[in-house]
Amino acid sequence: MVTPSATLGVEKYRDQSRRDFARLIHCPSFRRLQGKTQLFPSHESDFFRNRLTHSLEVAQIAKSIAIRINSTDPFFKRNPINLDMVEFAGLAHDLGHPPFGHNGEATLDRLMLRHGGFEGNAQTLRLIARIEKKTTTEFPSASRSPRAVDPVSLTDLRLGLNLTYRSLASILKYDRIIPQTEAARVSQGSEKKPVKGYYASEGKLVERIKAHVAPEFGDKFRTIECHIMDVADDIAYSTYDLEDAFKANFLTPLAMMAKDDEFKEKIAAKVRESLSTKLPGVSASFAVSDVNDILGEIFKPLLQFNDATLKKLNEGATEAELSFLIGTHTSAGSQALAEKGYLRTSFTSDLVGRFIRGVQVIPDSSCPSMSAVHLDVDTFKSVETLKHFAFELLIVSPMLKIAEKRGDQIIKTLFECFMGDRSLLPSDWRELYGTIDSEAWQARVVCDYISGMSDRYCVEMYARITSENPITIWKPH
Repeated sequence: MVTPSATLGVEKYRDQSRRDFARLIHCPSFRRLQGKTQLFPSHESDFFRNRLTHSLEVAQIAKSIAIRINSTDPFFKRNPINLDMVEFAGLAHDLGHPPFGHNGEATLDRLMLRHGGFEGNAQTLRLIARIEKKTTTEFPSASRSPRAVDPVSLTDLRLGLNLTYRSLASILKYDRIIPQTEAARVSQGSEKKPVKGYYASEGKLVERIKAHVAPEFGDKFRTIECHIMDVADDIAYSTYDLEDAFKANFLTPLAMMAKDDEFKEKIAAKVRESLSTKLPGVSASFAVSDVNDILGEIFKPLLQFNDATLKKLNEGATEAELSFLIGTHTSAGSQALAEKGYLRTSFTSDLVGRFIRGVQVIPDSSCPSMSAVHLDVDTFKSVETLKHFAFELLIVSPMLKIAEKRGDQIIKTLFECFMGDRSLLPSDWRELYGTIDSEAWQARVVCDYISGMSDRYCVEMYARITSENPITIWKPH
C-alpha cells in the first residue's frame, strides 16, 4: 500500500516548522508524557503536574520569551524568531525521559554502560529522529512496506518523524558524543551518572544538523530556540515544582527560609557552580547570606505586617509579645500561601512574569540561529536558588527516593527479562531486536522500548512478568 502522504506535493498553507509541530503533537511519545511523573505521582492527585503538563508550560513560557524578544530587540524585530519552532522545542524537550524520572535515567545508564549509555536528552533526539514510526529512507516515498533495517547492509533505515534539521537542532542541548564504552566512561570519571550529550549512533545526524543549520559556526553548537527552551525549562522547574510541593503540604515558604546554614551552603555551592559554568564572565561569589536575601525578596509579602500588627508594634509591645506577633504573622502567611489557591496562583504567575522579564538576548548577526539567550545575573541567581531548593528538598528526599528505588528494581528486572527472552517483547520490537545479531544493538532496542514506557505501564509490565496475581495477562503491548 502506498499512503496518500507519499504522493502529496508542497503544502503551501503551512511551512515546514508548522508541519514538524503537527507531527510532534500527534506522535505516541508525546501522548505518553501524561503517564510520566514530573515531581509527585499524578495518580496521587489530579492537581500535580506530569511530564506532559510540564512540557506544555515550558512551551508557553518559551513562546512568551520569543514574543518578548521579537517585540523588544531591534535585531529580532527585523529577523523574528520562529514561534512554532520555539514552541516545538518546549513541547519536545522531555520526550526522552524514562519512567521513574532521574532514578530511571540512572538505572538505564548503568545497564547500558557498555553500549553507549543512556541519557534523557540524547534519547529525545533518538526518539524523534529514529524511533518514532513515521518514515524510513524507503517508506512511504519508494516502498510499499516499511522496514527498519536493511537486511544486507544492516543499515538502520528509520527516520523517526522525519523533521527538519532546524527542528532537530532545537532540542540538541549538549554538543558532545556520549562515550560508547565503559572503559571510556571510567577514564573520564563519568561512569557514576549519565553523561549529557547525544549517542554515537546519532553522530552523523548531528554532523548533518550542524552543516545545514550553521555551517560556518565553530563554537559549541546550540540554537537560539534551544537556548530559549532551556531557560523556559529552568523557569518552570523553579516555580511550578514549588507550587506542587506547597499544594501537597510537603513544603512551605517558612520551612524553606528556616533551613539551617549547612543546608543553605549546599544550595549556595550549587549556585556558584551554575554561575561558573553558565555565566562564566560573571563573579561566582554566592554565599548563604545571598540565599537568605533571595528567599526574603521572593517571600516578602509573608514578612510584611498588616496595619493591625504594625499598630501593636508601635504601641510598645514587650519582647514576648513581639516574638508572638512576628511568629504568628509569618506562620499564618506561609501556611496561607501553601494552602490558598488564589495566593499560590498569583505567586507563581508573578514569579514567572518576573523571570521572563529577566531574559536577555545576545544577537549573532553573522549567524542568527546561534544567537544566545540567558537570564540576567540577579534573575539567574533567583531561579537557580529555587531550582536547587526544590531538588534537594523534594527530588532527592527520602519520600521520593523510596518510590524511585522501587523503579530501579522494576527497570532492571524488565531489562534482564527482555534481554534473556525476546519473545516477551511486542511483535514490532521483537522483530527489530532480531534484525541484527549484536548484543549492543539488542540492548539498545530493549532500552528504547523500556524508556518509552509510562510509569504505570512499566509497573504493570513488571507485575505481569513477576507477580503471582497480575492485573491482567491479556492486556496488549
